[in-house]
Amino acid sequence: MRILIAALALLATLAATAAAEPFAIARVHYDGGGDWYGDPTSLANLQRYLEETLGVETAEKEKVVRLMDEDLFRYPYLYLTGHGNIRFSKEETGRLRDYLLGGGFMHVDDNYGLDESFRREISKVFPEEELVELPYDHPIYHMVFPFPDGPPKIHKHDGEPAQGYAIVIDGRVVLYYTYQTDLGDGWEDADVHNVPAAKREAALQMGVNIIAYALSGQPERLP
Repeated sequence: MRILIAALALLATLAATAAAEPFAIARVHYDGGGDWYGDPTSLANLQRYLEETLGVETAEKEKVVRLMDEDLFRYPYLYLTGHGNIRFSKEETGRLRDYLLGGGFMHVDDNYGLDESFRREISKVFPEEELVELPYDHPIYHMVFPFPDGPPKIHKHDGEPAQGYAIVIDGRVVLYYTYQTDLGDGWEDADVHNVPAAKREAALQMGVNIIAYALSGQPERLP
């Protein structure tokens, strides 16, 4: 029943925001020297898994957008990853704030080495807000697939537990940040990182949860 509810809500949202156009994740092309293009096979695999799981029509590939692109607001779901430095210009900072406050959503996935610059730049976007760790009973961990212990641990990184942080505005999660997990590695083709099959499945399931939650009418909580 929960899967059906999430699927119907997701389909309704996509119909309203993208008409008949297949859903595509928009990967953020940022400046600063970091590899914004990291895990190149990941998003196509996640989109395919989303279609197989919830029946949502998805594009064959992700879209790539810069924050100042005219069509930024066409995409309800942004994804940002990398290992290195992020830098937003003053104009990009304001544009991202407008996008997120206007109903958009961003998932940031630390591919190891992104944390310091991401926290610096997002504090410029929302200087009055803090990244808060979401509790394990939050709907994002139970939307379609159950994750009672929070985001799955996919890559070793520093050996610390996987964590999920958020920027929450008026009860709505506008940005979700996965740290010490590296979901993107789990979404990549199986032979790229040699991630065990069970972890790849967990990463894809968590990816579906994030998308479904972002697009399914938050901030309502599940019963």
